[in-house]
Amino acid sequence: QVQLVESGGGLVQAGGSLRLSCAASGRTFSNYAMGWFRQAPGKEREFVVAISRSGGTTNYADSVKGRFTISRDNAKNTVYLQMNSLKSEDTAVYYCAARALYSSASSSRADYNYWGQGTQVTVSS
Repeated sequence: QVQLVESGGGLVQAGGSLRLSCAASGRTFSNYAMGWFRQAPGKEREFVVAISRSGGTTNYADSVKGRFTISRDNAKNTVYLQMNSLKSEDTAVYYCAARALYSSASSSRADYNYWGQGTQVTVSS
């Protein structure tokens, strides 16, 4: 089992930037593909971005392409989400997720086995 803890959320003006971090513990971090999802009030949790175990493959939702960047540091057991040019519609709770057994950067919630508690991102317009 792996434990995930997100940090870095907060309040930012539209057009601003935030960097989220997700620290993993419990198992070998490099064995897991990682993903970020988000959930706005009254909406379903949606895929944002994912990264393969090695970091060599990434997969972005169309809504964040060109603005968000995912990266991972397997030596630090951490995955990052750099968010630039933030919009009000990016307001949500952001969740980090880990996918065991398979290396690919899946966009499906069902493929992820472990989830963090989430961190709130609020973008004011």
